[in-house]
Amino acid sequence: MEIKLCRQLKTYVKFLWKKHKQSEDSPSDNPKLQASTFKRRGGERVTSSDQNNPDGTTTIETVTETGTQNTSLHSLLDDSQWEVPRSNVHLIEVLGEGNFGRVWKAEILHSDPDEARPWLVAVKTIKERASSKDKKDLLKELKIMQELGRHPNVVTLLGCCTEQEPYYVIMEYVVRGKLLSFLRDHRSRRDYYNCSPTSQALTSRDLTMFAYYVARGMEYVSTKGVIHRDLAARNVLVDHNKVCKVADFGLSRSIRDKDCEMYEQKTKGALPVRWMAPESLYLNVFTAKSDVWSFGILLWEIVTLGSTPYPGLGARQVIQKVREGYTMEQPEHCREELYRIMKDCWRADVNNRPSFLDLRSELGRLLELQTGYVDLEHFPEHAYYNLYQSSGEKV
Repeated sequence: MEIKLCRQLKTYVKFLWKKHKQSEDSPSDNPKLQASTFKRRGGERVTSSDQNNPDGTTTIETVTETGTQNTSLHSLLDDSQWEVPRSNVHLIEVLGEGNFGRVWKAEILHSDPDEARPWLVAVKTIKERASSKDKKDLLKELKIMQELGRHPNVVTLLGCCTEQEPYYVIMEYVVRGKLLSFLRDHRSRRDYYNCSPTSQALTSRDLTMFAYYVARGMEYVSTKGVIHRDLAARNVLVDHNKVCKVADFGLSRSIRDKDCEMYEQKTKGALPVRWMAPESLYLNVFTAKSDVWSFGILLWEIVTLGSTPYPGLGARQVIQKVREGYTMEQPEHCREELYRIMKDCWRADVNNRPSFLDLRSELGRLLELQTGYVDLEHFPEHAYYNLYQSSGEKV
């Protein structure tokens, strides 16, 4: 019996194949806009995007013991919905975990090994002793991802296993992992430059591109009526071509069918206080504009190569300082153009904050100017490295 992949995955792959054919027929002369194609990348087991394409067009490749091959697409697909047979999901290793949840690297296996190769995916599930609330929360996250659909800068849902426990949420595997870890790793190795001939190094332009990708992904998320509520570098993933994808919708809420454009939190739990807007801290109110505030904090994380916001302050101090109107100062190695975007995101009046459309447009304009906005040659290694965490907060 062939593997029963979800209809979303079928549509997804048809879209990618169409992109592939278009790129074969009419390749772009502009390297910044060059479309991704289905390429064999020896030894890489990834789902990836094109680094130089601002659209971040996604490709899908299959996994083998010896390397990567294009999939025989039609052999994997049928007209089923979201459910994937649990017997076809092989968990490989834990990628990360929190208090209740766990994310695995996994393979989706074909019942006949000669028909097609395994697909490398990520599987989110909950731990063995999770409560019924934790299980419901995972299903809520699944529903949010179903509503979001497909976008190159948002992690794509591929399917699920919900007919029995433990529930599986199956997503594309993004090979370089969390943006936060990616930034800190390059920082620890001092592998960052204003410019570099190698794609493996971290450059000033990369940092601006990361911000652009996240703004573009969040623009899409907001148009779908979803409030993320936990936008931070730890919840953005980086593929092998340095394209960023917004991820982790565990705290997200949909307001699509509501009469207002806000969500009011009524339950307690560990909160990402360092990324929260004033109205969220004091009134428990979340909107797309509170996500914009969080984006400003995320941009600060990017510029400081993964540092903890509000260095030197505990959670209670952060809450008090934000109440008093405090915002973080301009990093000495960050140009005014980029810091101005942060400050715009941190406006006290939500109506004066930019939209994600505004942010994506402004960052795109800065990229077109071909100017570096973060002076990594003079990065202050002694600063911004505080990792202080108070109990009851998410960092």
